[in-house]
Amino acid sequence: MAQVLRRLPRAGHPNLLVGHEHFDDAGVYRLGDSLAIVQTVDFFPPLVDDPYTFGRIAAANSLSDIYAMGGTPITALNIVGFPDKELDADVLSEILRGGDERVTAAGAVVVGGHSVRDAEVKFGLAVTGTIHPDRIVTNGGARPGDVLVLTKPIGSGILTSAAKAGKISEADLAEAIAVMVELNAGACQAMIDVGVSAATDITGFGLIGHAFEMATAGGATLRIEAGAVPLMQQTLDLARSGVLTRAHQSNLAFVGDQLDAGAVEPTLVSVLADAQTSGGLLISVPADKLDTLQARLRSAGVGGAAVIGQVIADDAARIVLQ
Repeated sequence: MAQVLRRLPRAGHPNLLVGHEHFDDAGVYRLGDSLAIVQTVDFFPPLVDDPYTFGRIAAANSLSDIYAMGGTPITALNIVGFPDKELDADVLSEILRGGDERVTAAGAVVVGGHSVRDAEVKFGLAVTGTIHPDRIVTNGGARPGDVLVLTKPIGSGILTSAAKAGKISEADLAEAIAVMVELNAGACQAMIDVGVSAATDITGFGLIGHAFEMATAGGATLRIEAGAVPLMQQTLDLARSGVLTRAHQSNLAFVGDQLDAGAVEPTLVSVLADAQTSGGLLISVPADKLDTLQARLRSAGVGGAAVIGQVIADDAARIVLQ
């Protein structure tokens, strides 16, 4: 997709404040001096067997892009692919009910949507949010001296893959489900209150891929302490046994020689490149604001946030693992 987007002309509208140039999490369009809208869309096949839980995860994942920009979600449209001749309509009802639950929890409202017949189930949302034009948080503001904070643990891709393969029990998947359905609303409010340099959410490109986008957009290097990155239980053991999504390979290829993995265990590198669903926010915050951000995150109930590295001056590689 990156190769495709590079061939498209840059939008030149004066009110388009954030477009696709730096692979930001959402687009931002100015409506007036004090109001802009944030727009995003995401959908995918089920990661879990329970339709209601899948709906909640997919909705939380879609809403996350609004939070990553510092926005407030206000409306959502359902996007559905459904094999109506193979599955009962009650399955779709439960998916939509799960999505509506997360949208409502976000303080937004589902205003409609669109469905098509498909060979497999797919679900997600197109979400619109609001933001002040002067308070947009992009992925391009990281500056040398900043500290990197990750607000959720890594491992959802590996754990859901293991569950599908019958290598872990439903009980073992509970942590991943809890992480994926958690909204990034509290983390968003904390970073807005404090004033951070940059942020992005960790989804399909994995921690390494999204960190690479942040580093590239900001013209800096992100140095990540691999051992400091929080992992869900069993994640590394499962990866060592061969459970990984195919996405980790494409994500590492995407970053290419702009990754310096040093002496970090190759399996851990693969874990950090593995695709996530409804992951946490990666926040770049000035060092003198770190304590305040951590306090605000704790107050917002974001208990899993961890300091995982720092931003340094532009180096030979965009991402350096230690």
